[in-house]
Amino acid sequence: MTDYRTTVQQLQRPKMLIHAARMGLSDYRRERDLRRLGHISLPPEQALPHLLQAEEQAEDKRRRGDLGYSPLHHVDLLIAVLAELSLLPRPCAHS
Repeated sequence: MTDYRTTVQQLQRPKMLIHAARMGLSDYRRERDLRRLGHISLPPEQALPHLLQAEEQAEDKRRRGDLGYSPLHHVDLLIAVLAELSLLPRPCAHS
């Protein structure tokens, strides 16, 4: 199983994007937001790979200065990634 927590922790994004995403977590509504992002009715462990791929594409556009880059869409993706990550069961600590 992929360790999404480590993957997300290793993302190197501008602090402003991460801050905006954290601020938006309280307004996250799974059904509404995943529908808008195209991943409705997937459980978190299946939605996360799609969301992470879409976020990586947004990051690539941002870095290239692509005119099609949308900071709002990028933040929406980061909000969904963080929210879906919080829905995954915590790994068990081994004694």
